[in-house]
Parts: sequence; C-alpha cells; structure tokens
Amino acid sequence: RPLSQSARPLSQSVPCPTLSHVPARRSHPVPLLRHPGFMSAVGGILFNKTHQRVIGDDMQLNALIDHTNLKQDARRADIERLCEEARTYRFATVCVNSCWTSLAAALVAGWNVGVTTVVGFPLGACSTLAKAAETAQAVADGATEIDMVINVGRLKDGDDEYCTRDIAAVVEAAGDAAVKVILECCLLTDEEIVRACECSVAAGAAFVKTSTGFSTGGATVHDVELMRKTVGDRCKVKAAGGMHTRAEAEAMVAAGADRLGTSASIAIVEG
Repeated sequence: RPLSQSARPLSQSVPCPTLSHVPARRSHPVPLLRHPGFMSAVGGILFNKTHQRVIGDDMQLNALIDHTNLKQDARRADIERLCEEARTYRFATVCVNSCWTSLAAALVAGWNVGVTTVVGFPLGACSTLAKAAETAQAVADGATEIDMVINVGRLKDGDDEYCTRDIAAVVEAAGDAAVKVILECCLLTDEEIVRACECSVAAGAAFVKTSTGFSTGGATVHDVELMRKTVGDRCKVKAAGGMHTRAEAEAMVAAGADRLGTSASIAIVEG
C-alpha cells in the first residue's frame, strides 16, 4: 500500500483492548513456519535420545533470523538497506522500531519476509495502555510480529498478575500478529526467568525472547536452555543479543532457540 496511507493518527487505529481480563491462550500463526527456507532449516536439526538438538551440516540459518536494526540513530537509508538484505538472504523478518514499520512493510511486500516491530522498547516500563496502543498502530502499519518488553520491575516485585495482564493486552492488540516477549534475562535470576516464561505462556504469547540487546548482556546458552525447558512446546524461543558468528548462532539453536535476532545476520549465514 502507499506509504501515505499508513501514516494515520492513533485515533484511527485499532482500538486498544481493555485490561478487565486475560484472554484465553491461543495459537498465533508464526511466519517462520510458512517461510520457504524453513524445511531446509529444520532438516538440519536432529534430536538425540535426551531431546537435545544436534545441528546437521545442511542447516540453513537464514530462515531463523530476524534481521535487526534498532539503533537510535537509524535513518531511512539504513532501513532500506536492512530490507534489501532481508530480501536477498530470505531472512524470516526484519526487526525495526515502530516509526519504520510502514516503510519496512512496503519494502518487503511480496518477498515472504515478515516485519517485526518492537514495543515498549527497550525498557518495558511504560504503561500497559501505551504498549497496547503502540502494538495496534504497528499492526495497522503492517507489522506481522511484535517483540514487546516485559515489565522487569513488576516481575522482580513478584507481581506476576500484572505482568501477565500487561502481555495479554499486547497479545489482544496484536490480533493475528505473533507476539514475542522479551524477558531481558541478564537482569533476572533463573527463578524470575521461569516466572516470566509462565506469565508469557499464560497470556498467549507465541515466543519468549532472551534480550533487547540494549542492557547488560545478550543471549546465553544457559538462558535459552532454561527457557526451552520451561515452555516446552507451549510456545517458541527466540535468542537475541550478542551473536556475531555462525558458531554462536548454532549454539543457540542447539540449546532450543526457534528464532534468532541479530544485526550480524549476513556474517552469520556466510560464516
């Protein structure tokens, strides 16, 4: 669609949901499953008798990657280059800040590349209504997936009900767009990671995600393994932050990651 049509005020966007209830968990369509490279990627992942992943030589990582540019000073030319690279390498999605959603959607239209928009990024400390409004606008602008940041402070206070309702509001506002919940694992204990995963599953999220990449650390094998163990097959796991090589990316997949978020995508797939 023309870009001019997507620049609409919030008053014309999808209404924000109320917070009076937590919707029942539902399955979201995840573009990765429809990606033409997915079967070859999965074909390279085997499982041993203890259900640990074993990476095969033919594994193609491109279909697992959210090609990312979330820099504060990213300019139009940077987003155009990001989308061109995603089209060339057939990455799963491009991941952008919400002001670039409509541009990214226009640039990848027809290429079977999705658009991931971050919400409440990078702190996750804005109000639930603000997160829901940003989500509704992103979906109206063409986002196919939403990466939201959990409210870390409320989680640390033990207010799991608040965290679940916060995530559920975004899930409701996202409609058919898959929601990934960024836990910011570097700030959490193992017990808090487990609780954050349970909140995300209860709220109907499609993924739990390790990190924003803007805090004190990124994805670790330990955190991915813990998240996978906690959610099982109830939702998917995304590893993000700190990956720069193919070996690091493959280690995350072996630990249980279904999706990878990185700005070093080309170096990883060509490594």
